Order: sequence, then C-alpha cells, then structure tokens
Amino acid sequence: MKTTDINLRQAVIYSLYVRNFSEEGTFKAVIPELDRIKALGTDIVWFLPFYPNGEVARKGTVGSPYAIKDYRSVDNHFGTLEDFEELVSEIHDRGMKVMIDIVYNHTSPDSILAQEHPEWFYHKPDGSFGNRVGDWSDIIDLDYEHRGLWDYQIETLKLWVNRGVDGFRCDVAPLIPLEFWKEARQKVEQVKSDVIWLSESIEPGFIKYMRSQGLTALSDSEIFQVFDMAYDYDVRGLWVDYLEGKIPLSAYIDRLNLQEVIFPANYIKLRNLENHDNRRAADLISDKDELLRWTAFNYLQKGAVLIYNGQERQALTIPSLFENDPINWSGEDISEYLTKMAHIKKMLPIQGDYQLVADDQNDLVIVTHKTDKQAIVVIISFKGKEVKVSLDLADGSYENVFNGEKVNIVNHELLISKEVIVLSITE
Repeated sequence: MKTTDINLRQAVIYSLYVRNFSEEGTFKAVIPELDRIKALGTDIVWFLPFYPNGEVARKGTVGSPYAIKDYRSVDNHFGTLEDFEELVSEIHDRGMKVMIDIVYNHTSPDSILAQEHPEWFYHKPDGSFGNRVGDWSDIIDLDYEHRGLWDYQIETLKLWVNRGVDGFRCDVAPLIPLEFWKEARQKVEQVKSDVIWLSESIEPGFIKYMRSQGLTALSDSEIFQVFDMAYDYDVRGLWVDYLEGKIPLSAYIDRLNLQEVIFPANYIKLRNLENHDNRRAADLISDKDELLRWTAFNYLQKGAVLIYNGQERQALTIPSLFENDPINWSGEDISEYLTKMAHIKKMLPIQGDYQLVADDQNDLVIVTHKTDKQAIVVIISFKGKEVKVSLDLADGSYENVFNGEKVNIVNHELLISKEVIVLSITE
C-alpha cells in the first residue's frame, strides 16, 4: 500500500524546460533565477527532459526532449552531469525539491537501448521498430513483456535518486503496466523513502481509443494505486469547452466534485491552466482580469498547482519542443499575484469537507474547504459580474483574505463583482 504525503495538496510545482528557459539554455543559467522561482512559493522544480535526444527521425532542428537517446546522462548542450548536480544542490539549498521527467513508454529510434537490446521494443509485423500511436514519428515504443527492461528502468530511477532527485514526473504513465510502476516505487523507496510520484495521466478519449485497440491505458483510479499525484486531464476538456461556450459552468464544476468520490481518499490532482503540451492560459483567456480569476481558482482548488515557466510573465506562446526557442519574458509580470496565491493556498485545510457549487446564470463558483475548526470560503465571479451571492454564513463584517479589505454579509447575502473573495472563518 503506497503512502502519499497529502501535504502535497499545498505544493506549488514550477515546470522548467532548460533548453528554452534562457538564451544560454544551460543548467548554469537556471541558478541565478532560483531565488525568483522560490519567491513564487515554489516547493518543487520539475525539469522537462534534459537527456541526450535522438538524431534519427528527429523532429525540428534540435529534436524533441521526449525522444530520448540515453536515460542515464545529460545533453551536453545543457552542460555536464556535474553542472546538473550543482543545480540540484542549489535548489536544495533554497528548501525546494527536484523532480525530473521520466519517459518510459518510448525512446528515440537510435537510443542506446535500441542498439543494445532491440528485443525490448515493440516490433511491427514486418519485424521493424515502430510505435502504437501513429503521430509520434520520432520515437519507438518499448515492450514491458521483457523482465530485463524492468530491471534496467528501475536501476535508472535509483541512479537519479542517488544523484539527488526527489521525485519523478512520469510521461504517459498510463501506457505502461501498473505492475511495473508498483515494483518501481517499492524498489526506489528502498533507496529513498519519500520520493514524489506524479503521473501524466491521459484524456478520457485517449484511454478509450487505446483500450479499443487492446492496448494498456490506465484510468486515474488505477494510477492512484501507485502515484501520489496525477494530471487533471480528466476534466481539462470540460474546462476548455466551458471557456469556448459549449457547456455551462456546472458541467465542469460537477465533474470536479465527482473527483472527491471516484478517487482514493488521499488523491492529489495537479491543477494547471497550462503546460508544455497545451495552449498558454494568456492565449486561451484574452481578458487579463478573467485570467487572474481563473488563476486564483486554480490555486484554491484541492490539489497541487503547476506554474509552467513563462506563465508568471503571461507568455502567449509555448516554446517549441523541437527548436531552440527561448521564452519571451517581456510580458506583464504577475509574480506578486502568484506569490500571494501560493500564500493563501498554504492556508487551505489539507483534509476535510470540500465542495464546489456553480451558478450558471452568473458564471460564478463557490468553493468551500471545511474542517471542524475552520472554514475557508472562496467566491469567484469568472466574468466579473456584479451579483448578490447567498451564503450560509452569519451576517456581519468579514476580512477578504485575498486583499485584506472588509466585506459585509447582509441577510446572508454578499455582493461580489470583479474581486476574488476568500473568507477564513474559525468555528
């Protein structure tokens, strides 16, 4: 039985892509930015893959970091292994943890494993290497029917833990057998007991398609048997549908509420408005005030929260995974806002009753985190509409933790408009 530290529900994870994080694109260039990253309230720095990537079937000029040639070394364009270990040490010195990307479904066609152990790979009917998902043309799939592959991959995880790594974000983890992940976690814990496991869980449609082909595609409920955290791809599609006017807010909010009863009691979802695979939030939501309100909602839900590098400057474009494409840092700086949200997030109860209520007519949500000693009530009008909200709270004057201003409840109603309201009530 896995042990998950549910304090991770308050965690802020900063996702960093070394190649495009700076003009230099090196490990050393990250170090001067660590104090700034820490000031955002960051607990964990997650590095996208930094391994040598393949040259055969390469996409773009420099190739995808997810088409990996060698799981056990670093791309020399980023620096040396010693440079990476220095970066890990600098992160630890600031009280943050290090998470790295693990890509165990596939390798580049010219990977070390493909050369040394071709039998560990999926082969097409004609005997050639291949992959099960057609548009991933720059990779070939591994085949976990082979015991030797399990041992190699687990030893690789232990190697990185011994280099100071504190956690793993596992790429398309649901495409790999659950029994492998169970054994991997068990054996890694013999080296370090508190390693953090994050699954890039997959969209419902992808699960359905893969299963229709007779292939492995783990549900979130299965993933949570091993992993501490999982992506919120089970609901992201509904969020985008709401933003595009296709469904009412309640269709999305009701699905969030369902997470409370279909997943284990210690489940942790990684809440994110954007990541390296999806549109920037500032591109998806053009109204800056609305974007900030959605940012607040992202933080004030139950679960860990992700900042994708550049989000703190409201970057509009996702850096290419296939080119040297440094982030444009010239956008509006919302770092102070993110720092404030991280501070409020750490006030939320780790455990207790959690409920979201949507008001479709007013595009409004009420989020309640409640224990026998405290209740935190969040009210957000996503469109900034001025409306009276009925609340099960005593009349009186309350401090809005969000901005320190006083708000008044009269006849159990509160007037809200553009400002996020966060009330902390001691029972």
